[in-house]
Amino acid sequence: MNRRTTMNEMMTGALALLVGLLLGAMFFGGLWWTVRKCVSSKRPTLWLISSLLLRTSTTMIGFYIVADGHWQRMLLCLLGFLMARHIVTRLTRTSGEAQTGSVTETRHAP
Repeated sequence: MNRRTTMNEMMTGALALLVGLLLGAMFFGGLWWTVRKCVSSKRPTLWLISSLLLRTSTTMIGFYIVADGHWQRMLLCLLGFLMARHIVTRLTRTSGEAQTGSVTETRHAP
């Protein structure tokens, strides 16, 4: 009986980590997409606020459902979320940033 409980806990933990990865990919990928969309939009504030509300509410609901009252699941979901942040940051770098490792400031106004 003890082994089955441990196996179920491991599967639940792996699922929490996977859901955290998916939530993070959605959150940070959505942020990247929103910022790119705002550059060419006539109403960037509307895009930013709408995106923030949608991304944050979806993420918070996902964390709440995954945790289900267990702090260990919440922690694993958070770990997956942070791993996704790292992955999305690496995938969305421009070629100049990837070579130098730093972001250079662009001046738009005098």
